[in-house]
Amino acid sequence: MARRLRPVGMDFIETAPVRLVFAAEAAAPPEAVYQALAEEVEAWPRWFGAVTLARPTHGGAGREVRLRGGVRFRETIMAADPEQRYAYRVDETNAPGVRALLEEWRLTPAGSGTHVRWTFAADGPTPFRLALTAVRPGLGHSFRTAVRALDGRLTGRRAAGQ
Repeated sequence: MARRLRPVGMDFIETAPVRLVFAAEAAAPPEAVYQALAEEVEAWPRWFGAVTLARPTHGGAGREVRLRGGVRFRETIMAADPEQRYAYRVDETNAPGVRALLEEWRLTPAGSGTHVRWTFAADGPTPFRLALTAVRPGLGHSFRTAVRALDGRLTGRRAAGQ
C-alpha cells in the first residue's frame, strides 16, 4: 500500500468536505442485503462490477478490497448493525489525493424490500474534491448497477429456496 489515510470516526459521514449520497431500491429484504454486504464479503466481485477482490481481514474487523484499474484499499469496519448499517473506513490506499474516506451503506425496510443508501464521504486537496464531483455520475451508475445485480442474485436465491 502506498499511503495511510487520516483515521476518521463515524461522524465523518456528516462532516466530510465531500459527501456523495446515492440510493436505490432492492426487492430483497434488509436481512438478505445486509448478509451480502457484511457477511459475504468475498462475493462482492460477483455483483459489484468495480470490485475485483474483496476479503475480510483481522477476523472480520477489516477488509482488503481491489478495484478495476488497480486501486487497492485496506479498511476497518466501523459499523455492522444487522439489517440496518454497514460502514468502513479506508486506512491505506494507493489511490492518489485522498486523505480520508469512509463509506456507509444504510438499509431501510421498503415494503417487502429494502431502500439502500450509500454515502461516500471523503477529504482531499481541492483537485481531488473537484475530481470526485466530476465522477459523481459514474459512481452513482456503478452503485445502482451493483444494487440491481445484488438484488438479482438475492431474489434468485430466494426463488430457488436458498
